[in-house]
Amino acid sequence: MTTESPRWFTSSYSDNGGQCVEVATNLAAARGVVPVRDSKRADSPVIGFAAAAFAAFVDGVKAV
Repeated sequence: MTTESPRWFTSSYSDNGGQCVEVATNLAAARGVVPVRDSKRADSPVIGFAAAAFAAFVDGVKAV
C-alpha cells in the first residue's frame, strides 16, 4: 500500500482567469484513481475518477 500524497497541478493551458481544476495524476498507477479538485479552493471536495476513464477523457480532448 502506498501513502503517497497527491501532487496537484494545473494544466499549462489553463490561463483563463482561474476557472480551472487541479489533478493529481501521480496516484493513477498506485491507486488506479485520478483525483480532481477546484483550483481556487485547495480545501474543496475531491472527485476521484478511474484512471482509465480519465485517460479516455484526456485522449478525447486531445483529439478535438
